[in-house]
Parts: sequence; structure tokens; C-alpha cells
Amino acid sequence: MAAVRTVNEQAFGQPAEAGLVEMLRASCGEALSLVAEDAGVVVEGDAGRVAGMGLAPLAVHPDRQREGIGSRLVERGLEILRGRGCPFVVVVGHPGYYPRFGFERASARGLSSQWPGVDDAAFMVRVLDPPAMTGVSGVARYREEFDAFA
Repeated sequence: MAAVRTVNEQAFGQPAEAGLVEMLRASCGEALSLVAEDAGVVVEGDAGRVAGMGLAPLAVHPDRQREGIGSRLVERGLEILRGRGCPFVVVVGHPGYYPRFGFERASARGLSSQWPGVDDAAFMVRVLDPPAMTGVSGVARYREEFDAFA
């Protein structure tokens, strides 16, 4: 969808995230992709293993930021994922933004990012199903589409 690409390019100031979103939408049947619209205009986005989800990227058109649109998208996405039985969601994001949605440092739960150099404060997790996460620790690995952008 061209409008989603435009929002991501404008929100991030570069095309990389827009390319990632297109790749994920094309290859992830189980993914969740939310788009906010206002009057028709896009304003928004194995054994021993526990599969969760990654929240990324989240974009809101620059002209519509600070209106709560991103917050509503995150809240709705978490609600849908909880309903689907997803045990956790990870994000590499601003440590001043995501804790309001229940995200905490992933390292506090024994989780680390697959990418070296990711700031500990920026790599966060939101546990949606505490019993499923009991005793779970290790490296959180994103889908291979993210590797080109890491």
C-alpha cells in the first residue's frame, strides 16, 4: 500500500523502515499490521523455544504525531496479540515511550537482543502471558527480514 510506505518514509525520514514493512507484509501471514486512517487518509503500523512477536516499525505521519494515534495502535495491537495467545512482544524503541504500555527492559527477564550493540534500555519486552514465560530466557531472534536493517 503506497500510503503506508509514504507514512513510514516521512515518519522515519528515510526509506529503510518502509522497505522492511513491505517485506514483512509480503512474507508474514501470521503478522499483525495495523493502520490508522482519518477520513480515508493513512496516519499511522521449535522445541524449547517460545514464539512471540516483535513490534516494529511504528510510524505516524509527522503532521499527526502527538495526537495519541501511535498509542492507540500499540494498545490495540497488544490487545489483539493477547487474544491470539501470544506470550510476549519485544521492541527496540525509545525507553521513554514504551514503558507506558507495560514494556520493561528485556534484560530484567533474562532476554537479550540478537544484535550486538543494541542499548539495554532500548530493548524491551511486554509479557502478555506470564505462565508461558516462566523460566524463559535467552536471545530474542527477529525474522530474517530484519537482518538487512539491523
